Amino acid sequence: MEKGSLLYEGKAKKLYKTNDSSVLWVEYKDEATAFNGEKKEKVSGKGSLTNIISSELFAYLRRQGVQSHFIEQVSPTEQLIKPLSMIPLEVVVRFVAAGSLSKRLGIPEGEIFPQPIIEFYYKNDELGDPLLTEDHLEYLELLSPKEYAKVKVEAIIIFKYLQKLCDQSGLQLIDGKLEFGRTEDGSIMLGDEISPDTCRFWRKGTKERLDKDVFRLGTGDMVSVYEEFYQTIKGVSAHV
Repeated sequence: MEKGSLLYEGKAKKLYKTNDSSVLWVEYKDEATAFNGEKKEKVSGKGSLTNIISSELFAYLRRQGVQSHFIEQVSPTEQLIKPLSMIPLEVVVRFVAAGSLSKRLGIPEGEIFPQPIIEFYYKNDELGDPLLTEDHLEYLELLSPKEYAKVKVEAIIIFKYLQKLCDQSGLQLIDGKLEFGRTEDGSIMLGDEISPDTCRFWRKGTKERLDKDVFRLGTGDMVSVYEEFYQTIKGVSAHV
């Protein structure tokens, strides 16, 4: 497999063509961003950790029967993926109150919800990634009612598997963000990444954060925290 020309560069990743039209090459960057890019820093070693963690979690989900764009990790900072037409949505599933939800609704951080709360955000930095209702999704032609129902179910299934992994690793999954895309035949499939960049993980029974909140809040070293998270799940994911 040969890496080709650059197709796209985002906040955290670069996307390249390959000599196979059914495969794309992703390179994770040493960039940390928060608050829709308002806070941005170069963090040496962050790209390799997010790539390794995301590869580990995608491989774990594949063993549970979850289809995604992930093919394989090819270097510390790179992986191969299937091409998807990404839907400009962030599908957020919340199990415990934290972050923006606590601020918006005045819910104390750490309060456990009786059932998961699912939110859809329009992925558009210029608009501030606004929260969308089901009617918005249909009007903007982002998801049909049938697709909306499918994505909600798929998101819950994915996070239930991640909860199981966290539970056996002594962690608590607080919330997380997923992104989906369409294949050539129009099927919807999980894409992007899954890592402490996109999910909140706490040590079980405490509020010790093993995620990007240490960068957002300036309370810890991002690389050492991500490394700790990886070492925590590494031996468990192959046996869950």
